Amino acid sequence: MKGGVIILILLTAWSTFAERINHAGRILGPLPVVTNAILFNTTNADAVLAAMQIFPVTNPWNEDISQRPVLTNSDAMMAQISADLLASRRALRAFKEMNFVLVPDSQATQPIRFVSYPQESDLDGGTSPYGVYPIPSNMPIETWPTETEGQTLQQWQEDVNGEGGDRHSIIVKPNAGFIWETWQAKRVGNNWQAANGAKFDLNSNALRPAGWTSGDAAGLPMFPALVRFDECERGEIEHALRIVVKRTRYNHYIYPATHYASAATNTSVNLPAMGQRLRLKSSFVIPSNWTKQEKAVLAALKKYGAFVADNGNFFSISVTPDDRWPSGCFDRLATVGITNFEAIVSTGPNEGPRSPGAPIASAGPDLNVAPGMPVSLQGFVTYTSAIPLTVQWKRYSGPTNLVFANTGQTNTSVTFNEPGVYTLMLSASNGVHAVAYDAVTISVTPTIHLSVTKMGDSLNLSWSGGTPPFVVEQATDLVSPLWSGVVTTATHTATLPITPGAAYFRLRSN
Repeated sequence: MKGGVIILILLTAWSTFAERINHAGRILGPLPVVTNAILFNTTNADAVLAAMQIFPVTNPWNEDISQRPVLTNSDAMMAQISADLLASRRALRAFKEMNFVLVPDSQATQPIRFVSYPQESDLDGGTSPYGVYPIPSNMPIETWPTETEGQTLQQWQEDVNGEGGDRHSIIVKPNAGFIWETWQAKRVGNNWQAANGAKFDLNSNALRPAGWTSGDAAGLPMFPALVRFDECERGEIEHALRIVVKRTRYNHYIYPATHYASAATNTSVNLPAMGQRLRLKSSFVIPSNWTKQEKAVLAALKKYGAFVADNGNFFSISVTPDDRWPSGCFDRLATVGITNFEAIVSTGPNEGPRSPGAPIASAGPDLNVAPGMPVSLQGFVTYTSAIPLTVQWKRYSGPTNLVFANTGQTNTSVTFNEPGVYTLMLSASNGVHAVAYDAVTISVTPTIHLSVTKMGDSLNLSWSGGTPPFVVEQATDLVSPLWSGVVTTATHTATLPITPGAAYFRLRSN
């Protein structure tokens, strides 16, 4: 074929999602678009939650506090927290309480009357004492469905038995990035009321106004604190928890809390303030035979800790009342006594991960390479702080048959010893800021060597490399939507007739 052109294209599986990486170094993938109200205890909700970055990576809820210093009066504070409770309640309790609903950006709003604290409520376009919130008909109220003795959602919304209680509600708008939370929510006929309401921006570190409460007594959001089914299934909780103690200190709250709720006599410095961060001691050995839910909770309490968020009669954390939890999966947490915890020095609004000088990692462009040859990675880190920095490359996904020359160098080389699609993660950490992450996708494919000979009115193609079966196609131009003259073969040869104008060929390895 005089003057003809031969095109060789090897197609492989290819990852096309944008690399959204959360504060824990997990690639999130694209955030699904929510088109209808989704209850928390569903696989649809799990898929959305798994792709969410809940508050910025620098947010205190996402802060790794495992290396923070311990308060000088930590032992006395923990002893006080323990002494305030009945002897039978001086251990951790997993309380199945807070639930939520995910709603679309188009969710219709309706008025909700705030009957106790309208002056400390986000009205969101309403006129006091009414807020205007995106409330769906299936908005769950705290403890439904597993702790409500078989009541329907509508019965529990209306509190038909007059049981009262905290009755928190949480509405999440994942795509717009907002949450609305209330306390003592109740549907009265076709109308809604609550003691108060708070709105939080999931893309911001902004707090409630100083002195304002929220759905939680500390003025904190509740949604980022919940132990959820989807994250325990993955085996890792990636955020701090909320914890309840009997008494808190009067007229004190610690960042990110904005409100105190205590008697004027509670002035001891050994009483925790609202927002005080507690941590499970590193010396606590998590038994390997405990459930994945128990192990995830305890690991999170070591890495992220828990914020003191409310006053109550237990030392409790909030777990979603999901009807998918295996029976007894949190039971052994009740053997973890308060003395296994410590109070730590928290970071402020401009400290820790929110301080200037955070590193920024770049893993370089995606690549297509051949196996068996060293590949130079083009990673780099932008960094201005004097704090020592640790850089690390690792395999995130793909085949395991690869070798890094030096995982601690940004511009190292790596050799892939088998075909496949690999995702490599570059991280940069200084122990103060949030770890900086970036990922690169590398498609490793065998090299194909092709030769073409003309035999009368046919072309004989032969090649080496690749994995059968092969597909050989021809076309008259590169932009044709359909290729003709398709030949499928399990061998490394093919014969095609010479078709007038068919100057382009494509070889595919399936």
